[in-house]
Amino acid sequence: MSYPNGKVWLVGAGPGDSGLLTLKGKQILEQGEVILYDSLVGEGILAWMPDSAEKIPVGKRVGRHHMAQEEINLLLLEKAKAGKRVVRLKGGDPFLFGRGGEELELLAQHRIPFEVVPGVSSAIAVPAYQGIPVTHRDFCSSLHIITGHKKQDSPLALDYPTLAKLPGTLVFLMGVHALPEICQGLLQAGMAPHTPASLLEHGTLASQRAVHSTLERLPADAKAANIAPPAVLVIGSVCALHTSFSWVSSPTRPLGDIRVIVTRPRNRASALSQQLRELGAEVVELPSIQTIPLEPTPQIERMLNRLPSYHWMLFTSAAGVEAFFSLLQAHRVDIRRLAHAKFAAIGPATQKAIEQHGILVDCVPTRYDGEALAQALLALIQPGETVCIPRAQEGTPSLTQALTNAGVAFDDVPVYQIKFPHHRPLTLCKTDLVAFTSASTVKGFVQTMAGTDFRHLTAICIGEQTAQEARKYAIKTVVAKQATIASLVDCLLEFHRQRKEEAL
Repeated sequence: MSYPNGKVWLVGAGPGDSGLLTLKGKQILEQGEVILYDSLVGEGILAWMPDSAEKIPVGKRVGRHHMAQEEINLLLLEKAKAGKRVVRLKGGDPFLFGRGGEELELLAQHRIPFEVVPGVSSAIAVPAYQGIPVTHRDFCSSLHIITGHKKQDSPLALDYPTLAKLPGTLVFLMGVHALPEICQGLLQAGMAPHTPASLLEHGTLASQRAVHSTLERLPADAKAANIAPPAVLVIGSVCALHTSFSWVSSPTRPLGDIRVIVTRPRNRASALSQQLRELGAEVVELPSIQTIPLEPTPQIERMLNRLPSYHWMLFTSAAGVEAFFSLLQAHRVDIRRLAHAKFAAIGPATQKAIEQHGILVDCVPTRYDGEALAQALLALIQPGETVCIPRAQEGTPSLTQALTNAGVAFDDVPVYQIKFPHHRPLTLCKTDLVAFTSASTVKGFVQTMAGTDFRHLTAICIGEQTAQEARKYAIKTVVAKQATIASLVDCLLEFHRQRKEEAL
């Protein structure tokens, strides 16, 4: 029996940093209809799961499994037989202590098609993020990756005498609980007590920590630092190189120790996310709003017919600009019908979106909100001139109220609507920062995180109206000096710098 539409992909998600997911892995993930994911997959990667996909957490942390391995195998088979595109998202690499081979056995027996998408292994990436090259021609010529996982109340079945004699680097995965046993076993087998050794926790993430010590002292030093899983144990002379090669805490990465949640729509998040990542931040994209162009309505048709009669076109968002010009294209309306009209934009981002269509903007207020836009327009508009406002279905009334009070004739035309997509909620940390670029992103974020206590969360807001919305939910706020992405990033940098100074 064949299943022409059903297939399974084993995708390695890497060690946690979303930037380490391969391009192919991201492409497959975004097309998944059913996704079975491990606990160690990074939050930034999980945020890329499609809203429409069935998402099934299967656990796979040491000692805490949501689902037994046999159940996972059967579930992969069941979903594939149902004709689904099934993604098995695994931390690290599927075939390196990931039990990927076990998951494929049942699929192969039933002739279910599958593919394996390798992932970046924590055995290499986590040490790299601490400046430890697992090989170096001046120190070692081999690398040995060993599982440190053991069954409860059972010793590790390792050949310590052989491991102690190896001239290369030893990397133990899942070895935190067995750390004293591993170190003692190697010492008893003759490895030098002063051998450099490092234990690396939460590698590649903003929360990563490291204990650099020696084989003899590492268990005590790790206990004092309260290191917990997941962590990678590295033993060998290359560990000493971390003092020279450490890069994650360099001055060029001032945000390297925090996680920032970006709530912009997915098609607008890239510029902000890229700037934050270049500054070292761990970025989780959680698009809290979705802008959807409206189907033609009587209001839209009336607007298109009346284009030559409008003296001013007012835009309150880049999304409104995109929706408006898409309507012109869809209805084959010549842009020259707007040749006589002047354009006003609520702020620089909206101005940029208009000017990308070859139209220079005539009016941008110094303060970027609806009321300020209305006042700036009223200083320029002539008696008898009419205004068109293509904007969101849920547009705020401050703009239109000011125009009404001034006796200005206008058409307020909804051209798109805002929806709040459903996401898997995040587990927030006290050091997390969230970036809000509109009041709508606040509402969407709060809806996604329903039931969360926000009193310990700080938001960097693009303007005062956005901050006012955040304060309704007890979120602490810091407001950018200008309503621009650059100013938002500057504000975030300054806040984080001050917070670190206060913590000293």
